[in-house]
Amino acid sequence: MEFIRTTIPDVVICQPRIFGDHRGYFCETFRKDALEEFLGYEVNFCQDNESRSSYGVLRGMHYQLPPYSQTKLVRVIKGKVLDVAVDIREGSPTFGQHVTVELTEENKKQILVPKGFAHGFVVLSEEAIFAYKVNNYYSPECDRGFAFNDISLGIDWKISTNKLKLSPKDTLQPLFENAEYFEAEMNLYV
Repeated sequence: MEFIRTTIPDVVICQPRIFGDHRGYFCETFRKDALEEFLGYEVNFCQDNESRSSYGVLRGMHYQLPPYSQTKLVRVIKGKVLDVAVDIREGSPTFGQHVTVELTEENKKQILVPKGFAHGFVVLSEEAIFAYKVNNYYSPECDRGFAFNDISLGIDWKISTNKLKLSPKDTLQPLFENAEYFEAEMNLYV
């Protein structure tokens, strides 16, 4: 597996090696020792999640505050999505900046979205099956988000707004400037 730091170095692309022939293909989708060696810190995933969504479904921008903050390792099993991570660590040199990566069933790329980042994605194919690992459990009390279309963030979702499908929760999120952030001195790697 190859690990590639993005323009925000804490957000990492994990690119598995794909071995294929006339029968199909094989690839390792997760290897704890290799990922931890690259990152320099331990990641203990405790839960796997999966969602199926149709074209235009946008889920985001979501995160959890401490003590239930989450690191996520996300990938697409079927289809294509535009995946987005926004730095919400106050005092970070990349605070308020974002990374976007297309994840597809063909490229098999994965994104490690660490604690201190909000996450979202939009489906670009007719349908997508999205899977991700988390290192902490869901907590309704710590669940937060902000508006996916906040112009101060400048995220290009690659789909016109009138074609997006949102949950009621995602239509009511506050602007980024009114969101709750992570404290600058917080250790995000434990």
